Amino acid sequence: MEGKGQGVNWDWAFQCCCNVSCQWNVWLPRDISAMTNSCVVIPCTFMYPSGIRPHRGIHGIWYFGQPYPQLFPPVVFKSRTDVVHESYKGRTKLLGDLHQRNCTLLINNIGSEHSGRYYFRADLGGANMYTYPDFAELKVLEQPNIDVPEEIVSDESLELTCYAPDNCPDMTPEIQWMYTDYLPDPEFSTDYLEESNSAVLSNTLTFTPRPMHNGQLLGCRVYYPNTTLVYERLISLDIKYAPRSVWVNASSEVMEGSSVMLHCEVDSNPPSRISWMFGDQELQWDTASNISLFLDDMTPAHEGIYTCVGDNGYGLMNTSLYLAVKYPPREPLVNSSLTVLEGTTLALHCSTQGSPAPTLTWLKDGELVGTITADELSVLEIADITPQGDGQYRCLAENEHGRASSSLNITVEYAPVLLEESKCTVVREGVQCVCMATGNPEPTIEFYLPDLNITINETDGRYNFYTHTDGHTSTGMIKLREKGERVDNGGPAVNVHCSIYNTYGRESVLLELQQEKKYMMAVIVGTIGGVAVIAFIIAAVRYVGHNNKKENGNPRQDLVLENPALYYSAVKKDKQNLRKKVGEDGDYQPVGSMAGLERQELNYAALEFIGARSREGATGRGDDGGNYTEIKAK
Repeated sequence: MEGKGQGVNWDWAFQCCCNVSCQWNVWLPRDISAMTNSCVVIPCTFMYPSGIRPHRGIHGIWYFGQPYPQLFPPVVFKSRTDVVHESYKGRTKLLGDLHQRNCTLLINNIGSEHSGRYYFRADLGGANMYTYPDFAELKVLEQPNIDVPEEIVSDESLELTCYAPDNCPDMTPEIQWMYTDYLPDPEFSTDYLEESNSAVLSNTLTFTPRPMHNGQLLGCRVYYPNTTLVYERLISLDIKYAPRSVWVNASSEVMEGSSVMLHCEVDSNPPSRISWMFGDQELQWDTASNISLFLDDMTPAHEGIYTCVGDNGYGLMNTSLYLAVKYPPREPLVNSSLTVLEGTTLALHCSTQGSPAPTLTWLKDGELVGTITADELSVLEIADITPQGDGQYRCLAENEHGRASSSLNITVEYAPVLLEESKCTVVREGVQCVCMATGNPEPTIEFYLPDLNITINETDGRYNFYTHTDGHTSTGMIKLREKGERVDNGGPAVNVHCSIYNTYGRESVLLELQQEKKYMMAVIVGTIGGVAVIAFIIAAVRYVGHNNKKENGNPRQDLVLENPALYYSAVKKDKQNLRKKVGEDGDYQPVGSMAGLERQELNYAALEFIGARSREGATGRGDDGGNYTEIKAK
């Protein structure tokens, strides 16, 4: 009768069958494999109850796919007849002796369509037929199996095993590894595994993979000697490794306002989480083999170190670049304008920013002062500043991309200083005194006449007082119409003091009298000419008087000039012509010092002719007996 049996191993089944209670059992490998176009032997041993006596012998049937005859599964082998499924015709053979409970089956020239479950049915005659529920599952391989670890990590020892079934008694396989020449120190070992009467030949390859081996091909070849049967399988190594290189752009320079693309590639397996960092700020990230960071409208704030970080769980690596932003100098920062006292020591600071670092140059009123500094800070030190230090100071910043500047004014205040142009000069209408002084604040000028105990300033209009200021220079001028007392050399005596003062001091000096060159020449020439004219007139008078004496015979009679005014007028006219020749224009223009030249002055001479009368002390007789006339100077 048919029933559901229980699979047991051979030893247990054999012992069980020594007992009257032994049941239906079968032993066969649960899994067995074979290479396509080769053969396979499925070992099989069956048991039946000891109380059953086979009727007309023991027969057996092998089914494919299903254990139940009523479902009409394909018949693989049948001992009673040769009627089998078409796909197994001429391919199957029972190697075991059923009377010895051996149901071992041989299948030749198998193909992939023969893969599946195989069931054995025992036929002991009559109603003693039983299909065992246990089965052997056949796997027909077109390629050998390679046992690859789930994870292959770089720099860790790796074992790859290639398997080939050895379940065909007429053919023994051999295994070779392919494409191992690039591996570092590969080792090979062969093993033979037999389990449940199913044999497998294996060959193990051992080596230490490197990142460079990722993606490399390895192959296992199985062949049967003395046949044409060759089977190969190729695998691509999937080596897990930490980032071993992070490539970024080279450090670069960009202009302010421009755009730049930063590219990063990370060599790792699996792909890393790549992130671009600027300081502690993550700008962008992605899980990929590369990413690009786009930066637009660059400013100096974007200058710095950019770091690309790759992390894939097996390790971390980063690479940095420096991005420099070039820009022209910013407007320099300088001191505020200053007002200082003469003698003060100053430090003028100029700072700016620019890339590359600008050169800083100090200019005073357009002229270079100090030294040129190739830095973002320049200090100009001015020790004991003088009035000449007063002016505009400009700090000029320059680099290859442009220039900028800032200015400040330094005002130096100081006590008044008398200038050498200060003096008194004689002009046609009197004496002109000029006092010039420089100082800051502008000096106030006063004239003091000690002889008259008079102070003349801008509030006094009696002396033609005039003042003018030009910058820090003040000029005061007065014109004295009186020429003063005469001194021994005949010149006028001038006693004029100039007083200059401002917040920081006062000074009073006696102005030196100097001759105006043009007027002095006129005086000299006029004096000489006047003397010559007077001498001529005297000679003429004497000549006329002498002739009259001879004609009248009266030597004592005084000469009376018929028209004396005619001669006076001629003398005055000659003097005016002489002045025109030497020049009288610009009587009020001061000239340089002429201290070494004697002062001379031409006064008009008036002639008085007194008739024949004698005046006491006024007329007389010369050695030659002639008469003479007194000439008075007015």
